[in-house]
Amino acid sequence: MGDWIDTLSQWLAAHPQGLALTIALISFGECLAIAGLLLPGSTLLFPLAALAGSGLFPLGDVLLLGFAGGLAGDLASYALGQRYHQAIRGLPVLRSHPEWLQASELYFRRYGALSLIIGRIIGPLRPLLPMTAGMLDMRFRLFLPVSLLASLLWSGVYLIPGWITGAAFRLPLPEGFWPEAGSLAAGLAGLLAASLYCSRHPHREPLAAGLYGLALLGLLAGWPLLARLDQGLMNLAQQARQPALEPLVIFVTRLGDSAILLPASLLLVLLLLLGHQHRPALFASLVLSGTMLANSLLKQLFARPRPDVLLEPLSSYSFPSSHSASAFAFCLTLGWLAGRGQPPRLRRFCLMAAGLPALLIALSRVYLGAHWPTDILAGALLAATVGLGSLALVQRQRPLPPLPARSWMLILSLCGSLLLGYASWMQVTEPERYLARPALPASAAQ
Repeated sequence: MGDWIDTLSQWLAAHPQGLALTIALISFGECLAIAGLLLPGSTLLFPLAALAGSGLFPLGDVLLLGFAGGLAGDLASYALGQRYHQAIRGLPVLRSHPEWLQASELYFRRYGALSLIIGRIIGPLRPLLPMTAGMLDMRFRLFLPVSLLASLLWSGVYLIPGWITGAAFRLPLPEGFWPEAGSLAAGLAGLLAASLYCSRHPHREPLAAGLYGLALLGLLAGWPLLARLDQGLMNLAQQARQPALEPLVIFVTRLGDSAILLPASLLLVLLLLLGHQHRPALFASLVLSGTMLANSLLKQLFARPRPDVLLEPLSSYSFPSSHSASAFAFCLTLGWLAGRGQPPRLRRFCLMAAGLPALLIALSRVYLGAHWPTDILAGALLAATVGLGSLALVQRQRPLPPLPARSWMLILSLCGSLLLGYASWMQVTEPERYLARPALPASAAQ
């Protein structure tokens, strides 16, 4: 098997067109109804993206291939559901496992169009939800824009890590980069494992908050020791910059501006109060205000300069990242509230889905050269620590109640419209806010 894989890798490296077609086809199969349940597409895409990142394709081309293949899989699945409706239940694979389609249908009925975005990123529901949407007669004019967004997010989540890995082996990196990267990756893996353990058991929020707090303290004390990791990852990010991607990445990063996240946070709390959700409103207030205040204090304490990448340097210091801290606080608050009253697996699902937009905002800061990688990591750890601590405090006597569906529709529509409207307006009024220097400074290239 190893020789066969080596031979295939060599052939793909020698035939870039074949590699491009393979990425597109596997992306298509991974998102195609039923076929995606059998194809280990997520496992296959990582080495293919790494091979592309070794110098064969720029990041933008790889993302476009994954986006096009995934979107085609969604559209084909939707058409299958529209064509056969309830007769789909009689297909061989689904006839043997009716619980798969039942779970997909239940999830779609509960969360509607949002389920297509969340389910696209996580696990076995991905290839079934578009088909379920067609089977239940979701309007195509609504399905298409949602599928476009879901395909865009999916291609980034599943292809960027592999491409970066391939680029990391190709480009010259500072000596000591890999030991630092390995140590940090091992620490984050251990933290993730502990988080999963805590999520399976009730009333473990104080333990989880303590673990994230210790990780944050370790990073606050040791970030100077990760300078080579920061510099290496920043070099990789700047090598990946492409003019075609700049407007999209800038749009994403504007969603984390404090000028809009603060009004969005106030709007969220106000909507909870108007809906007579007083304890959820208290929880959201503690998380959002506590994270912003702690981030401001830490930033002034450490006074770390920003990377010397942007043509027009941004004001204030960089550590921890305000964009990362505020975005994770806002999104994870929504995830924690969405998971109230749900089983452990669905709670984890809500948190992972809610954390995805915050992760994209945080990564956009490194891509644009506005923050070091450890800046955004510190911001994420800070938001998780404050959030879990606030959740433990508010739930000290009894759990938070689930929010009604009407409240969710109002929160998502109004807060989402506010964020997207601001980002769109800023794209017009300040189009050159994040222009990079023509080349990295000599000190950054070493």
